[in-house]
Amino acid sequence: MRFNFIGLALLLLSQTVWSAAKIENWQTPQGSRVYYVRTAGLPMVDVRVVFDAGSARDDAQFGVAALTSALLDSGAGDLSADDIAQRFESVGANYSAGVSEDMAWLAVRTLTEKALFDKALATFETVLSKPAFNQADFEREKARTLAGLKHREESPGELAGIAFNKALYGDHPYAHPETGVVETVAGFSADDLKSFYQKYYVAANAMVVIVGDVSREQAEQTANQVLSKLPVGSKPAEIPAVTMPGKASKQHIEFPSTQTHVLVGLPGTYRKDPDYFALYVGNHILGGGSMVSRLFEEVREKRGLAYGAYSVFAPMYRQGPFMMSLQTRNDQTEQALDVLLKTFNEFLDKGPSEKELTAAKQNITGGFAMRFDTNSKLTDYVAMIGFYQQPLDYLDTFQSNVEAVSIEQIKDAFKRRVKPELLQTVTVGAGK
Repeated sequence: MRFNFIGLALLLLSQTVWSAAKIENWQTPQGSRVYYVRTAGLPMVDVRVVFDAGSARDDAQFGVAALTSALLDSGAGDLSADDIAQRFESVGANYSAGVSEDMAWLAVRTLTEKALFDKALATFETVLSKPAFNQADFEREKARTLAGLKHREESPGELAGIAFNKALYGDHPYAHPETGVVETVAGFSADDLKSFYQKYYVAANAMVVIVGDVSREQAEQTANQVLSKLPVGSKPAEIPAVTMPGKASKQHIEFPSTQTHVLVGLPGTYRKDPDYFALYVGNHILGGGSMVSRLFEEVREKRGLAYGAYSVFAPMYRQGPFMMSLQTRNDQTEQALDVLLKTFNEFLDKGPSEKELTAAKQNITGGFAMRFDTNSKLTDYVAMIGFYQQPLDYLDTFQSNVEAVSIEQIKDAFKRRVKPELLQTVTVGAGK
């Protein structure tokens, strides 16, 4: 019932709670950064520990970050995987973990009643600081991962994404898929995961996010407790800069499917990019605004060449991908690609209209409060703000930053940052 109570309470949250969210920030005695938001009214709290330990830290062992993360709760200290799951479930707590290119994280959501909170946090601390990496657990998780990687080879969309990232990033750490590839994962040992954990899961490389109905004093105690048994260690070297492709390229992968997946793009924007808001608002008009974007209008509405067409900037620590994408019937691939590129080039040349800009701003700012109207969503944002060291008033100033974007700023940013002569094109389908 406690788990259901949390879910129900989240649905009843008022947006006004979040409009006044104040992010506080400090460092633990070990040097870990802490980001805290008090959200009074619900007896629950989200605690997330984030490390600079995403797939970009795999080096040549593609997939080691993801497999390390997946194995943390399969056994820790004297607890088995079943023990860990039972301890969390007995107090209505939820545990989760994951990785992206830049970061790895593990999190717990729990009620704040002292007995429940203490048990959940103690279990979470054990998972974080004493993972066992037992051989049997490792072999089982490795086999599951390998099965998933082999199944991925049957998905044209997955194959397109992998080839696209490789085309954009070459030998950069962003080039390989987060979960790795069969050839590397097959060669892993449990010791490889232990070594990765020991190097990156250290206090100097950790950040803690706490969002919920706890006081500043309780938040400080919580952060100190969950990190107390980690060695201080050191931060890793910065992820290397991204090198832009030297020229445009076009790659086709033959696949027995009725639809062809089309991806076009290049390295785009990063979290501290001064052009970020101009690119973000401009992209909303080009292809990020779903059914009101130019790509959707030209590709689907006017010509019926695809169910949808979109574009996205995915900012990361370094330049994440800018991608335009669609799926179309194999025999329409060239026509659909031609329309996509013509639409993009026209946008690049003329920019948006005043009407499009006004509509985009209204669309973005009108739904902004809904992006962080639950503890979970707010925790996601605070983790992003903390990890990428954005201003603490990022949420407060987001809408004014959007409103300040002009047509000329969009045109200027796109022309400087998204060069047609460097676009990488990947198609996966049949009929070439």
